Formats: sequence, structure tokens, C-alpha cells
Amino acid sequence: MWEQQLKKKRFCLKEEKSCVNGTIMVIVDTKTGVGGSSITPLLDSNGNAVIDK
Repeated sequence: MWEQQLKKKRFCLKEEKSCVNGTIMVIVDTKTGVGGSSITPLLDSNGNAVIDK
């Protein structure tokens, strides 16, 4: 899924690091400027979860 979203330019991979338990990726949402490295719901400007239909 991330690969598809990265191709659409919605998200960009800012940093990637391999570690013992897997890979840590820092991904930035190009529409909101918000970045993160954990599983977090994407929220709109009102704080509601953005749902992919």
C-alpha cells in the first residue's frame, strides 16, 4: 500500500533505517506536511479520520 501511495506523491519517504526488528520509515504527508514513523490514523483539518473508500 505504501508503495502505491508513494507513487501518487501523496506521501514521501523521508528516511528509512533497518534495525533488528524490521525497518523504521519516516513518511511525510505532502498535503498536510505531517510526518510520522508509527501507525497513526490520517486526520483531516477537523480531526476526523480520513477513510479511503
